[in-house]
Amino acid sequence: MKMKEVLKTWAERYFSDEEAVVLLLVLILGFAIVIWMGKMLAPFFTALIIAFLLQGIVAWLERRGLPRLLSVLTVFLIFIGALLALALVVLPLVWNQMVELVQETPRMFARVQQLLDGLQARYPTVITPDQIQVWISTAGREATQLGQRALTLSLSSLGNLLGLIIYLVLVPILVFFLLKDRESLTRFFLSLLPQKRALMTNVWHEMDHQIANYVRGKVIEILIVGSAAYVTFWFFGLPYTALLGLTVGLSVLVPYIGAAIATIPVAAVAGFYFGISDEFVYVVVAYGVLQALDGNVLVPVLFSEAVNLHPVSIILAVLFFGGIWGFWGIFFAIPLATLLKALVRAWPRSVGQRGQPIRQVDLED
Repeated sequence: MKMKEVLKTWAERYFSDEEAVVLLLVLILGFAIVIWMGKMLAPFFTALIIAFLLQGIVAWLERRGLPRLLSVLTVFLIFIGALLALALVVLPLVWNQMVELVQETPRMFARVQQLLDGLQARYPTVITPDQIQVWISTAGREATQLGQRALTLSLSSLGNLLGLIIYLVLVPILVFFLLKDRESLTRFFLSLLPQKRALMTNVWHEMDHQIANYVRGKVIEILIVGSAAYVTFWFFGLPYTALLGLTVGLSVLVPYIGAAIATIPVAAVAGFYFGISDEFVYVVVAYGVLQALDGNVLVPVLFSEAVNLHPVSIILAVLFFGGIWGFWGIFFAIPLATLLKALVRAWPRSVGQRGQPIRQVDLED
């Protein structure tokens, strides 16, 4: 009986406001659509994210006096040019370097075995021949499985080539219409919501500015860090510069963990190519400086208005949402954690009482 009273009191405290119930249903419906229909609606979600990124540039051009349609066309042509450059220049270069790296793997294993043999001769009581054989066989087995996964992925992608072409055609078309008809689409979406939506307005204005800054800032950070890593590795004559630059650029998606993970391939390639030499030390030091500049200069500049989330919260969000939605879950882990924080702050605690009020304006703003 006590448990029933506790549950009743809890429900009255947090769900006595009809807006809270409606918002909860909207959130459940939204998450259900993403989880169960995510693959089917992936082109739309991708286009929605890209349009969200490009809307800031469109608004900037409009503030400079350019008509909206012309602003949309200008930004859309820039997007198409960047997409073609990515598809025709960057991706083939990365793919070729990945193939070269796979072909180079046997020589790398031979080099590792020589190094381990030297360590075993120097420290016979610490490293035994049996341990070396176990390490080499384990690494070889993992490399073989990795090659098989890559081959399976490439073969399956050939079968989905038509779907990929359709995807590449649909996304730009959707991006164009999402930019062009943004206002009418927003009015249609708002017409589906209840007229009384102060709670949703609070959460929306908490998130709109935060997500816009985060997503655009993260894309800029990926481009800057990846490009700087590419130029740094090229300057020192390191092979696979495009592949390593892409790896380092994408590593910024996962706070704290990504930089540590990206260090492994950079150090491994530099070690195989230069050996334990001055060039190896220069590459590692330059990479460390790049990561320090990213964490202490670039991130504070790009995310000066980001919400204050505890590192444990960020890591948990990355693990949880990344496990559910993969790459996009990792990319949006911090905004989704911010959404949960905004919901907790704005959610009504009792009848006529809310969390900390944020801003009372309509969603159409």
